[in-house]
Amino acid sequence: MPKTITPIAQGLRERKKQKTKEAIQREALRLFQEQGYDETTIEQIAAAAEISPSTFFNYFPSKEDVVLFDRYDPMLEAFLEALPHEEPLSRSIDTALTMFARAVQSDRDTILVRAKLGLEVPEIRARFWEELEKAQKFFAGIIARRVGRDPNDFELRVLSMVLVTASFEASTEWIRRGGEGDLFELARKALAMSGVLRRLDELAQAEPTKPVS
Repeated sequence: MPKTITPIAQGLRERKKQKTKEAIQREALRLFQEQGYDETTIEQIAAAAEISPSTFFNYFPSKEDVVLFDRYDPMLEAFLEALPHEEPLSRSIDTALTMFARAVQSDRDTILVRAKLGLEVPEIRARFWEELEKAQKFFAGIIARRVGRDPNDFELRVLSMVLVTASFEASTEWIRRGGEGDLFELARKALAMSGVLRRLDELAQAEPTKPVS
């Protein structure tokens, strides 16, 4: 009979996998900074992370995926889901941004390096639309659960993309400033400019809050 994997063992295995991915990304970003993205090989990344090239491919299909790997979305979702569902969405998003900013404060340099590579390396920039679509679906799901609508609702898709685009432009501005200032304050400013938070609050007031499968 196949060996049964307990939830605890599965959780430990997932955490170990996550730590290994983070270690590979950390070494890869260091090498990209030191010698350039194109000049860095997968063999060099694997050697720096003390793994074999074949093991590298067990975790990442390509160099681009090392840069795009993001452990933050589940963290942001957890923050948002933990907040009272009866409060205005704008307040939940603002509170989640504050909690998120504190949680990733030590990762500031990593975030900046990844963002710069995303703008400067054509192969990574070409993948950005795919990442933006993932982020749109992520926010549409969160909004849908709050306002009792289908996440594929046209208005929710539009609003979630506005959220993503405003956040993306805030990060772009942050990079242009050389990482100076507060990224999350820029995000707040961009969201305020867009007017999306006001509309989300209107939706939450107009629609009964109920689970959406």
